[in-house]
Amino acid sequence: MSTADELEKLHQLLAKGALTQAEFEQAKARLLAAAPGPGAGLAINRLRLSVADKWIAGVCGGIARLTGVESWIWRMLFVIGLLLGGFTIFLYVVLWIFVPREEL
Repeated sequence: MSTADELEKLHQLLAKGALTQAEFEQAKARLLAAAPGPGAGLAINRLRLSVADKWIAGVCGGIARLTGVESWIWRMLFVIGLLLGGFTIFLYVVLWIFVPREEL
């Protein structure tokens, strides 16, 4: 449910008298504090090439930081994909080119 829908529900409860004005303000403040900001979009938008955890370009280190899976596992998956047809080399190069490097 979106933040706007939640606010509408709170307003309806206030209008029905189920909430006092103070309770409404408190619930509204709590809801707005918990709402994700403009930078909290899709996880792919938070992907950055790792500066500290890299062997070649930092792609696997960046994916590891985003997913919480160890970077050596991602490296192994990329190598297995390379051995099974090479499709991961294309993916790796595309990520290397288009994903921004993390800021220090």
